Amino acid sequence: MRLSQDEQFMRLAIEEAMLASAHGDIPVGAVIVYRGTIIGRGHNERELHHDPTAHAEIVAIRKASALLGDWQLNSATLYCTLEPCCMCAGAIVQARIARVVYGALDPKAGCAGSVIDLLRHPHMPHTIDVDVGLYADECADLLNQFFRDLRR
Repeated sequence: MRLSQDEQFMRLAIEEAMLASAHGDIPVGAVIVYRGTIIGRGHNERELHHDPTAHAEIVAIRKASALLGDWQLNSATLYCTLEPCCMCAGAIVQARIARVVYGALDPKAGCAGSVIDLLRHPHMPHTIDVDVGLYADECADLLNQFFRDLRR
């Protein structure tokens, strides 16, 4: 079976998420794609760097912006294993990312449809196309296993 482009890039975001749990961070991963090429990758690094802003999406946005030499990531797609929080959703809007594809919903803190929807809010300076649920079960399982292991 041949994977679609969205599936291929989400698989890479899942690989990023696994890197986060290897150093004690919540397993969330992100990949940013521009014109079919990966321009940024990231996974949670809050524990690793003692940095509350080191979420997967922020790490990937910083790398993508540095690579392009521009803060505007127009026409880029961000693939993320978990629905973005308010900080990440705000950064996604500010970066002018065109599309977000995410796996698992975050009913406690999700800001791309669960709690609020910053990505498609009509008063934001830029609205984003959003696709929800790609590999949602697998992404949620990574998170659930991480927290089960943490409680042991």
